[in-house]
Amino acid sequence: MTEEFHRIRRLPPYVFAEVNGAKAKARGVGEDIVDLGMGNPDSPTPPHIVAKLVEAVADPRTHRYSMSKGIPGLRKALAGYYARRFGVKLDPDTEVVATLGSKEGLANLAAAITSPGDTILVPNPSYPIHQFGFVLAGASVRSVPHTPDDEMLCALDRAVRHSVPKPTALIVNFPSNPTALLADIHFYKEVVAFARKHEIFILSDLAYSEIYFGDQVPPSILEVPGAKDVAVEFTSMSKTYNMPGWRMGFAAGNPRLIAALTRVKSYLDYGAFAPIQIAAVAALNGPQDCVAEMRDLYRKRRDVLVKGLAAAGWDAPEPEGSMFLWAPIPERFRHLGSVDFSKLLLAKAKVAVAPGIGFGEHGDGHVRIALVENEHRIRQALRGIKSFLAADNAGPVDAVDVDAA
Repeated sequence: MTEEFHRIRRLPPYVFAEVNGAKAKARGVGEDIVDLGMGNPDSPTPPHIVAKLVEAVADPRTHRYSMSKGIPGLRKALAGYYARRFGVKLDPDTEVVATLGSKEGLANLAAAITSPGDTILVPNPSYPIHQFGFVLAGASVRSVPHTPDDEMLCALDRAVRHSVPKPTALIVNFPSNPTALLADIHFYKEVVAFARKHEIFILSDLAYSEIYFGDQVPPSILEVPGAKDVAVEFTSMSKTYNMPGWRMGFAAGNPRLIAALTRVKSYLDYGAFAPIQIAAVAALNGPQDCVAEMRDLYRKRRDVLVKGLAAAGWDAPEPEGSMFLWAPIPERFRHLGSVDFSKLLLAKAKVAVAPGIGFGEHGDGHVRIALVENEHRIRQALRGIKSFLAADNAGPVDAVDVDAA
């Protein structure tokens, strides 16, 4: 009875736990750590959304069981958002289901459509649930390049020709967590045409649809004609409306996939607390100034962080979307790998970041830096990073120094 359970054996140790443990230990002895690791928005939920929650929770009728697939008004509100934002028409009854955040929706759809041994195509690096939702469902995951370009398309073609069994589904995620890359509609057209030709489902994670900084506005894959034949898309209230703890998300698109997810959810939950769903309706149907303000906030933080890192001698690409920087580890520290570099940065600079390997083995040369502290705290982090890089610029740091730091 000491052998580990089969599904647990397929999950590697959670690499973020090492950095989180070190962070907790440092804070336990009174150190001031600037936490840029977890993508956890620090801004409050807009007041009109909170007010609607308070109003709804005062009605005792909302305290009863809700609807697993989401109340009708919420599904209609999501359909309205897609019509306004993307020009996509959705049937609220057959093409929309509310989820307990996009993460839950992805995992439950993986369980609904996957048989043991199925092959699933997942970009590497990518958000962990993209891979491990299917691993938990018994699938085999084949990595493909994470860039929305010909390199990924060529890899998809190779995967179809050489995978046994033929791939069942493909994950796409743009704006990407962790790489912050954006895809355009032309790329989605290629992916949809490929998936329709080879009868492969597409699961698109669009959680960061409203966090973009340039002229390129992130599209929905459902904008492509025929996409609903093969694709379902996940969105979330967490980042768009600063509602991460509310756990409110959606899946929309292919009716067969939506029906499968709805059926699985009907056995597992009764949906989010009704007042949360009612408040989410107010968010989607109400004034959207708060979304533009959120976007501007992250843009300003991005500019401070990118400029400050460059001044410190650490060049990182300027992201055009998401709330993250995907920063290559400075050359003289690259031999440490992302976990030990993150621990060293925590110890020396008092800044927490997410190790890139937590998003897949091809992420080990990077760290993810989240824009989740105000500009004052970001500048404090930059001072620590600058001092750290200046103090260690005489030569490479050995891995053994990490534990001694």
